Amino acid sequence: MDVWTQIYDPLGNLLPLPEYLLSALVAGIPLYILFFLLAVRRTRGHIAALWGTGAALLLAIFVWKMPAVTALSATANGALFGLFPICWIVITAVWVYNMTVESGQFEIIKQSLAALTDDRRLQAILIAFAFGAFIEGTAGFGTPVAITSAMLAGLGFNPLYAAGICLIANTAPVAFGAIGIPIVTAANTSGLDIMTISQIVGRQLPLLSFIVPAWVCIIMCGFKRTLEVLPALLTAGICFAGSQFVFSNFHGPYLPDIMSAIITIVGLIVLLRFWKPKQTWHFPDEPSHESSKLTYNGGQILRAWVPYIVLAAVVFVWGLVEFKDLVKPFDGISFPWPGLDGLVQKTVPIVSQNTLYAAKFNFNIVSAAGTAILLSGIISALVMPKYSLGKAFVCLGRTCRQLRFPILTIALILGLAYIMNFSGMSSTLGMIFTKTGILFPLFAPVLGWIGVFLTGSDTSANALFSGLQHTTANAVGVDPNLTVAANSSGGVCGKMLSPQSISVATAATGLIGKEGNLFRFTLKHSLGMLLVIMVLTMLQSNILSWMLP
Repeated sequence: MDVWTQIYDPLGNLLPLPEYLLSALVAGIPLYILFFLLAVRRTRGHIAALWGTGAALLLAIFVWKMPAVTALSATANGALFGLFPICWIVITAVWVYNMTVESGQFEIIKQSLAALTDDRRLQAILIAFAFGAFIEGTAGFGTPVAITSAMLAGLGFNPLYAAGICLIANTAPVAFGAIGIPIVTAANTSGLDIMTISQIVGRQLPLLSFIVPAWVCIIMCGFKRTLEVLPALLTAGICFAGSQFVFSNFHGPYLPDIMSAIITIVGLIVLLRFWKPKQTWHFPDEPSHESSKLTYNGGQILRAWVPYIVLAAVVFVWGLVEFKDLVKPFDGISFPWPGLDGLVQKTVPIVSQNTLYAAKFNFNIVSAAGTAILLSGIISALVMPKYSLGKAFVCLGRTCRQLRFPILTIALILGLAYIMNFSGMSSTLGMIFTKTGILFPLFAPVLGWIGVFLTGSDTSANALFSGLQHTTANAVGVDPNLTVAANSSGGVCGKMLSPQSISVATAATGLIGKEGNLFRFTLKHSLGMLLVIMVLTMLQSNILSWMLP
């Protein structure tokens, strides 16, 4: 097959409009469809994803002139990536939770948490914010939302709040997730220094990290009731933001999430030994609660927590570079994707010279995060009382059936992301922001936000737009390190709104078919946090330039 070169302004000569504007408006049609169906019509996720992906495929073929076979191949490549490794993570994470419920161990977990604090606000900070950040730091790619939202729902949280709170709380750690992979990717694709990018992101995100615990509480109970847990909010915010700043600036991008999460959890546990809120708060629609007294001994509680202790430990080991190097010779297969690899060519102004777009599929079954969670589940099944591997694998089959529609949604959404990327439509959307001149730092985070909305991954958004951020910043006279870092920082705000993330959260909380409700729940918070990063990046480009390394 012949190599096809991407076109970034296919409609540029049709109307007397600024360069890229009409093409960008048309390129956004799949996104408009998703927004409309999810936010307005509240359509089921897989139906909305099917319409959005279908529209992207037709636009790629008939407007961007991508060969039909190549376009279909790109969509299929994305769909398979959605199944593995993304759905592999979701299935195994929900499976571990389902096993703890089926075995009765989750009741012990609930009581141990309630004995520490029965207050829903503090449980959300401990699990959604702190524990979720630890899982984000070790695994990323949807794992923390799947696990923490299932845990909160199991504790009795309103499912919509459980899912929404975990998506919003997951904002702060995303840029340093999966042992810093988003920052590593940003440095590799932009050609900039990894430590410099880590330092700048570490001087942007701590602002969000400090306010996210309070943000979550205000969503749950309002400003007045939030003030009742101010000591816990200050402890969580200071511990996490301070640790994130220190490790990102003096160590690098690999440990900020893990260390910040551990320090925050320890800080909150110490605080709760000496302080409790005067009034315990629950959701208004919950049945009446009495203060929980612990009726289990230390050994029973430890055994109940084994699945999550093992999960955290195994996923941590799986994230180590040394482990990945060790298993690399045995780690599945990798092959060029047929009908796509080397058949699409990027060109100026996205790249400085014509570059072939590689397309490979890595079936790295050994090092995949989902495999780490599977191993955790197997170990846990052997430890759980009155449980067995036979029951565990029957539970795994039921989990797969439970998640059949979210799996379809995720596969379709990744197909949408891939066809937009390989056709050049994503680059067309990005190019319109390069026309903002000296205001480009204000809009640089928006590119990252769009990238994460499209792909569900800060890593993918950095791979997509970091090179463009670098090129544009040089053209308009701005520090490229700032705009590349802003791509990652702005991207984290889009994580909660990404259809992929929403599908994961609805699957974990039993809200399948309610993706539109969750989209509406997170929309204003996503835009609000994005605005914070936009203003901060603009100020750091001039007035607050002293904040940069």
